[in-house]
Amino acid sequence: MKMYGIEYHLDVKKKDLPKIDPDIRTRIRKAIEERIMTAPDAYGLPLRKTLKGYWKIRVGDYRIVYKISGQKITVLCICHRREVYQTAARR
Repeated sequence: MKMYGIEYHLDVKKKDLPKIDPDIRTRIRKAIEERIMTAPDAYGLPLRKTLKGYWKIRVGDYRIVYKISGQKITVLCICHRREVYQTAARR
């Protein structure tokens, strides 16, 4: 099983994560470690239009938007489903 390296957009740690409930943060971390870092294209769904080239994965009402570049994954944002696509498009 190959592992992918993970990198976060600066705003993920500064703006996104502090707003999220600690229980959900734990579920999000688990999803990143168990799903995105092992098989990002198998678990995620590709995005379209302005976010073409990015992928998303659902964790409850939250979405993790990320990009796969070889062995590296860049997490663009982790936000509530209401605001995730607008936030991702701005970054």
